[in-house]
Amino acid sequence: MNKTAIKNFAVWARKELIEKSTQRAKIYGIEKDQEMTEMDTALNGQILTKNEKNARTVLIDKIKKDGFDQTIEEVAYTWFNRFIAIRFMEVNGYLPSHIRVFSSEDNEFEPQILSEAIHIELDGLDQSKVLDLYNAGNKEEELFSYLLITQCNALNQVLPGMFQKINDYTELLLPDGLLREGSVLDSMIKDIPEDDWKEQVQIIGWLYQYYISEQKDEVFAGLKQNVKISKENIPAATQLFTPDWIVRYMVENSLGKLWYEGHPNEELKTNWQYYLEEADQENEVEEKLKEIRKEYADLKPEQIKCIDPCIGSGHIGVYLFDVLIQIYESQGYKRRDAVKLILENNIYGLDIDERARQLAYFSLMMKAREHDRRFLTRDYIPQPKVYVVEESNYLKTESNRHALDYFINGNKELKEAIESIINDMEDAKEYGSITIVKPVDFKFLYQRFDEIKAEEITLDRLMILDELLPIVELAEVLSSKYDVVVTNPPYMGSDSMNMKVKKYAMTYYPNAFYDMYAVFMKRSESWLKSNGHLAIITQNSYLYALSFEDFRKELLINFNIINAIHLGTRAFEEITGEVVQTIVAIFSNKTVNKKSKFIRLVEFEDKEKYFFIEKPYEIDCDLFNSLPNTAFAYSIGDVIKNLSINEKKIGDEFSSRAGIVTGKDKYFLRDWFEVNNKEINLEPINVSDKYTLFSKGGSFAKWYGNITYVIKMADLWTESKVTKSVRRGDKEAYFKPCIGWSYSGGGNKKDFSYLENCACGTGTTIILNSNEDKFYYTLGFLNTNIPQKFIEIFNPTLNTYISDISNLPFVYKENKLSIIKKITNECIEIAKQSWNMHETSWAFKGSPLLANKSDGLIASAYESYKAQVNERFKKLKENEEELNRIFIEIYGLEDELTPDVADKDITVAKIFDKKEDIDEEIKGNRYIMTREDVVKNFLSYFVGCLMGRYSLDVDGLAFAGGDFDLDKYSSFKADVDGVLPLTDAQYFEEDIVETFIQFLKVTFGEEHLNENLNFIASELKGKQTDSARDKIRNYFLNDFYGDHCKMYQKLPIYWQYDSGKNNACKGLFYLHRYDKDTFARIRINYVFEIQDRYKQELARLETKIDGASASERVALQKEADALKKKILESQTFEEKIQHLADSYIAIDLDDGVAENYKIFKDVLTKIK
Repeated sequence: MNKTAIKNFAVWARKELIEKSTQRAKIYGIEKDQEMTEMDTALNGQILTKNEKNARTVLIDKIKKDGFDQTIEEVAYTWFNRFIAIRFMEVNGYLPSHIRVFSSEDNEFEPQILSEAIHIELDGLDQSKVLDLYNAGNKEEELFSYLLITQCNALNQVLPGMFQKINDYTELLLPDGLLREGSVLDSMIKDIPEDDWKEQVQIIGWLYQYYISEQKDEVFAGLKQNVKISKENIPAATQLFTPDWIVRYMVENSLGKLWYEGHPNEELKTNWQYYLEEADQENEVEEKLKEIRKEYADLKPEQIKCIDPCIGSGHIGVYLFDVLIQIYESQGYKRRDAVKLILENNIYGLDIDERARQLAYFSLMMKAREHDRRFLTRDYIPQPKVYVVEESNYLKTESNRHALDYFINGNKELKEAIESIINDMEDAKEYGSITIVKPVDFKFLYQRFDEIKAEEITLDRLMILDELLPIVELAEVLSSKYDVVVTNPPYMGSDSMNMKVKKYAMTYYPNAFYDMYAVFMKRSESWLKSNGHLAIITQNSYLYALSFEDFRKELLINFNIINAIHLGTRAFEEITGEVVQTIVAIFSNKTVNKKSKFIRLVEFEDKEKYFFIEKPYEIDCDLFNSLPNTAFAYSIGDVIKNLSINEKKIGDEFSSRAGIVTGKDKYFLRDWFEVNNKEINLEPINVSDKYTLFSKGGSFAKWYGNITYVIKMADLWTESKVTKSVRRGDKEAYFKPCIGWSYSGGGNKKDFSYLENCACGTGTTIILNSNEDKFYYTLGFLNTNIPQKFIEIFNPTLNTYISDISNLPFVYKENKLSIIKKITNECIEIAKQSWNMHETSWAFKGSPLLANKSDGLIASAYESYKAQVNERFKKLKENEEELNRIFIEIYGLEDELTPDVADKDITVAKIFDKKEDIDEEIKGNRYIMTREDVVKNFLSYFVGCLMGRYSLDVDGLAFAGGDFDLDKYSSFKADVDGVLPLTDAQYFEEDIVETFIQFLKVTFGEEHLNENLNFIASELKGKQTDSARDKIRNYFLNDFYGDHCKMYQKLPIYWQYDSGKNNACKGLFYLHRYDKDTFARIRINYVFEIQDRYKQELARLETKIDGASASERVALQKEADALKKKILESQTFEEKIQHLADSYIAIDLDDGVAENYKIFKDVLTKIK
């Protein structure tokens, strides 16, 4: 199947049909947000018939009720569904007329219905009209439209759920130009291979999913802006086409198992490739199961009731049909009788989306036609029991009161029953199939409907039969009990639900409302008969997540898990990434406690293949009640089980503390390098400091690191500065040594860090213990592979919560304390050294190359630095593997784990000369560095020294706020005004390349200057003919700022003024040295100066051009033209600068880089 072609067509077709329908509406004087008055003649000159006027009136009323966009969307998908239905039927030879509508018999876009127009027989066809249009010779489009509409109306007789009578506005809005090249029909035939239409459910399902895919993207974009999912958008947001093998597994192990256990039939079972035998049960349990199976033995095929409450395009329903056919035939039924009985008795479907209902209905009808060739031509054609969920709100209006009184007819029982249904079905369109409807005496209600059907036609009678009867039929489906529920429900977290849906879920499903899939699991429980079976594919968070603990407990009380396949990520081929992790499980109502089977396919890409290979885990699910958080840890081994149940927990030794929620992170939090460094207290003891260090999660570093934020601590404790949403956490835990980790992301691989002198947000989860021995012992343990193993079993989701760590077994061995504490402290120190060698650390002391210089050669300093860094890497790896060995022995996990640690999991730097040298086993480690990184870091340090941020005479920061003191810079002078012009030639005395050369002379001496310049230049871009100085100049001019923004995560501390693409005026200034006169200095000292230099150079060139030969003149003229562009660009830039210079704008460092940068964005380089 060519899914790319199917997707491209479906996505394009939706846009095309919406556009064409909109154009058709305009012809009838109907446009969005425009007044719609009565009209007799369309804009194309066509005089409107009475039917067209009526249809136009209905369309206008529909738009007033539902809106223009929603109405056009419905018209578009109605025609789309009809087109694909007819196409499917013509390809498979299912059309009762046996004449193709869209193509010829050899599949060309030459509709057979046109060539056979004067011979075709269709109900409702006006032969004289056909003949007139056919003979006219130039009315082929009109003839085709008429034949198409007539064909749709004829199909209404056999497929009324798909082809409603077209006598309203949908006919008005039938797109023009359907026979043209490039039309929807032309593309459908040419783009999608004909053979693909022979895979019924597959193509219907994919077309539906892809048709709404762009709408889905829009919904998820809205979620990022905190726009909740409305009832209209739920289908698009939650639709996933279930893979065929998973559908087969679900149906065979629910419907198939239910039938087989009461009617053992090995021949029948051989049809079911994905059927799993039951786990081996205890003798006592097996005896009870035999009694239950006796009840199944009395079950007849036509008594089995199956429902898919989220039927979508009908994939599950269609396979239910296939298995039911097998069951009926195994009992001696004729196939045509089985088809009829299945539609009448066995399969029910619900959906919130009318598009899906139509396609599911169509899929089941086509499945019936597949099994019974004469199905569509029989006198009686049973219809699938597939419903779209509607709401009763309109029945509660005063205008319908009289009709309801007419129905109730003074009968108290009728009144109570119908009012119960109407109340339960209020807003059901919001809730869909989770709507709870109390059972009533439906037989009694239907008797009343039968009475009304026999009465004379009145408006009340029409309302009762057209509006109330469908709601009652739907209510009966929602309130009934079923033998089998099979479904793939919506996955939608409570944060994405609109408030009405969320409130309903919280009220009726209090332990499940965290995600819609869990709500459906609870709803399915109420649908099941006493020995019913539920097959459902969901996200796997209910297995482990703390929020679902009570849900799990209820599940264990009410359900048996017969078997399950833990799929993990990528079960749905169209979903990549690690977010959607799934499990498909078969449940039965709990009548006896029995063992379950779990197949784990999480680690495999080809999950279907390994379904047949992997050995199932067999487990008594009652064990889960004794495990931490009642986690469904089905893969747990005996050693880990005993450790989890019998040993003390980390939570017994350590306390946890709530983190800070500021309520206004944009105000309270800054990266440490944004603010005045003098206002940060790095060793705070109370909350009176303006700024203190703050950890808010993120990509943690093992052992130490990532405390990169500061918080306005004094303001946090000032009532006038906070909002009602502030949560300050536990003040007693502020600034104390603790163990922290980022709770979100990363799955079961967590890095645990030593934190001190900081406060923490909710993104950083922490535990504390004042006992130093146990503190370092536990930090050492947490950074072994043992917690990873436990988390993999107990909560293999993206997030790791405090309970996951608190519930880890704490096995304390006094005789191992000394070595563990020693190694742990070594690891912290190594990680600290690695972290602080980067200037983005607040504890950065200076360039590591300068710290490693020996003989005046930067190359030697680099080799020494590399050796030092790589030795740290090697030592840390050795230490981590030694800790693994020690703790694996302590915990008795020698048969479960090895001490090996992969290079990619070591969270300190390792340096390689070139990217090509990077070992395969370390790829993916974000701490990798190359010689190029080292060189660029050195150039960044040079800029810092020139700006005055660093000084060769001071460790760490020399200036980052406060009063600037030039006396700190004796070895290498900081720039007087903190502005560094960047030019493509040496126009200024303070030229950056010449200044860098002076810096090299001071730091490494003059003896090896050229070698050092060449070493630096070798890691920078440039032509082979470029000198070292040219490469360095080009780097500062073109690439430095991009690297700087990347280093500081788009919050640069050096800002680059920039005139444009010609680089006429470009330079850097230091944020912390900015004052209100900065732009005046830039304008006078640099912009004006560079303009003068350009003009002088241009005059010189023009003089040379006058005396140059023809060949020389071309090159010189090119230089002159470039200078003219620079002059013009500089003049425009100067005007912008003048405005800023005259404004004397001051900035407040407390506002942060992002806000301050916006003020000057018109003259600064755009941050990418």
